[in-house]
Amino acid sequence: MIKLKFMKFLLIISLLFIISFGCKEEVNILPANELAERLLKDRSKDFKFILNNHEQNGDKVSVTTQSGKVIIEGSSNIALTYGLYSYLKHISAAMVNWEGTRIDLSKNIKDGTLINFSTPFKYRSYLNVCAFGYTTPWWNWDRWEQEIDWMALHGINMPTAMEGQEVVLNKLWSEFGLNEDELNNHFTGPAFLPWQRMGNINNHQGPLPESWLAKKHDLQIKILERMHSLGMKPVVPAFNGYVPKVFLEKFPNAKIHKMESWGGGLEETYWLDPMDTLFARIGKRFIEIYSEIYGKENYYLIDAFNEMKPPVSAENKLEELTKYGSSIYKTIKETNPNGKWIMQGWLFGDDKEFWTPEAVAAFLREIPNDKMIIQDFGNDRREVWKDANAFYGKEWIYGYVHNYGGTNPVFGDLEFYNTQLTDLQNNPNKKNLIGYGVMPEGLNTNSVVYEYIYDLAWSTSGLELDNWLILYTKARYGKSSANSEAAWNLFKKSVYNTKYWTPRWWEGAGTYLFNKRPTLNITEFAGHPGDLCKLEQGIKLLIKDSDIFKENEFYKYDLLDFTKHYLSIKLDSILVKCVDAYSKNDLEKGDELYTKSERLSYEIDSLIAGQPLNSLNYWLSSAWNYGESESESKLYLQNAKMQITVWGGNHLKDYASKSWHGMYREFYWPRWNTFLKSFREANVKNEQFDELIVQEKIRNWEIEWTKEPEMYPRNHLIKPIEYAIFLMDKYSNCK
Repeated sequence: MIKLKFMKFLLIISLLFIISFGCKEEVNILPANELAERLLKDRSKDFKFILNNHEQNGDKVSVTTQSGKVIIEGSSNIALTYGLYSYLKHISAAMVNWEGTRIDLSKNIKDGTLINFSTPFKYRSYLNVCAFGYTTPWWNWDRWEQEIDWMALHGINMPTAMEGQEVVLNKLWSEFGLNEDELNNHFTGPAFLPWQRMGNINNHQGPLPESWLAKKHDLQIKILERMHSLGMKPVVPAFNGYVPKVFLEKFPNAKIHKMESWGGGLEETYWLDPMDTLFARIGKRFIEIYSEIYGKENYYLIDAFNEMKPPVSAENKLEELTKYGSSIYKTIKETNPNGKWIMQGWLFGDDKEFWTPEAVAAFLREIPNDKMIIQDFGNDRREVWKDANAFYGKEWIYGYVHNYGGTNPVFGDLEFYNTQLTDLQNNPNKKNLIGYGVMPEGLNTNSVVYEYIYDLAWSTSGLELDNWLILYTKARYGKSSANSEAAWNLFKKSVYNTKYWTPRWWEGAGTYLFNKRPTLNITEFAGHPGDLCKLEQGIKLLIKDSDIFKENEFYKYDLLDFTKHYLSIKLDSILVKCVDAYSKNDLEKGDELYTKSERLSYEIDSLIAGQPLNSLNYWLSSAWNYGESESESKLYLQNAKMQITVWGGNHLKDYASKSWHGMYREFYWPRWNTFLKSFREANVKNEQFDELIVQEKIRNWEIEWTKEPEMYPRNHLIKPIEYAIFLMDKYSNCK
């Protein structure tokens, strides 16, 4: 762990940094120019930014062109960068997504273009706390700079900024008497930190190396400086009450609650009662240390009960909840009177039996309405704000999770987002709604969803989807065609009409059935959402234009992504039929389907090799390379392997399953191979199939897989378009 001497050094460096940049809120520059230079290089000189009065309750931006120049006038730097990107998309000159960037300003800028945008939302939020485990743990500054640029281009001004907080906690716990060994026994491994931060787990796959803390400290300084320079309002952590287990010994008189195990079989956590005087001391000190290291902030995320039941008595439940809420808020108020408590609204919908409207009202009662913002981001599954009376006058942000665990099926519901936003704007019961956004648990998937949602944020009456899709595909592919437009219309009707990927919670977590640990009751699966035949027709229409778009990387990515999704659903149906055949002792049919499923799993694995980010090797190599020594690299590698497979506990297996190159061949198929062969053998011998024994055998194999140092090098797909065409010819069968 970081020694106190090194901590003092970090504090000195941080203070010098803060002094050198002065007051962040008063920076009067146009960092939009710098972003434009990063994005457009020499062509950035053709764009002129004008910053007018700062926004009040929403941003505005206008774009005009004259004399070969693009003039972008906006109410904030984020308005300017959103205007820049909107104009580039409008003329089909750019697309900036996780899977790549396309810039083409070869055409002359035409005079007379006029675009006006305004947003009714003061805040446009982004990034789930879980993404700091499922996607970002191995990111360096280059990758974070890219992401912050992406945020700015998409008009986001309230990002979650969770890096570097373990440096604060390390110093905090040291001040309260923990030694180095006790700290090592407390922190989880890097890939599991989000859930320790939320109070769900302790000491899972740790410890945290000293170099990790130092790297994340340096990263957070750069992240916050860039976010502030752009005028963003980063949401940073504060103390939520969870303390190391050793506090039971060090503070025997403190009121510390042993919480129920989260995830099944994981070590319990310990929550310090906010009414205990120790809570206020720790809460205030956390913010003080954070401010010393990273500078003063005003938006503090505190989630005390994320999927954890508050320890209250039955007879005084409401009174105790009121005291909890009030005491937590005071740690912010008494340290930073301008500070606001940001809180996820997820807990209110996750346990509706406990969080009745009366309980929600009691918890929020004594917090000033303008000093709290509820992030209600689960509206693609449940509308918490309606049940919670729009949070009783508190400021709140409407949004979606969309992605869980970083899994990557193709899905989203574009028309749903459109109609929901229109209905929301017209709803007289929305009360103090001030923001909008999407808070994905993982990134690098379904970019169209995020493009559309953040364009919707700049609309008061929705966006006509068909026209938007035409503009989107032209910006993405550089030009449009009748086939590509018709294809995306079919994708809208076949896969992008699914607001929640329901199969992930069928028989536990996971994405496709193939990505879940095998079970006999797979034959009971009711079916995937969407329309497979319309998806097939859309893919075939894309294929018709393969000669037109063959040099476009986004076209290649989309063709492979839709094909992967189509074939993965096909693979699921084959597995269902195979298990059913063996259940009926039809060995000939079962063997035929077994061979077919093995072959298709390998073919899908090869297909995904054409998507560099969707690679097991990319994830594992990133983890290994983050280490400063072999021992660190081994720790990070096992963290990376465990998170996407067994995770930990009894209920989280395959929660973060990935449709990646390497996973189909090296992890998912070996499990199904073991299961199907064992099932067949039992039938041949006329013996009772003991599913529990086979499941345990598979689980033991999974654990060993996570311990192996193998990183499964990526096989390059030389002709991805041709291979996708080959597989669609082979497996498509809709009339």
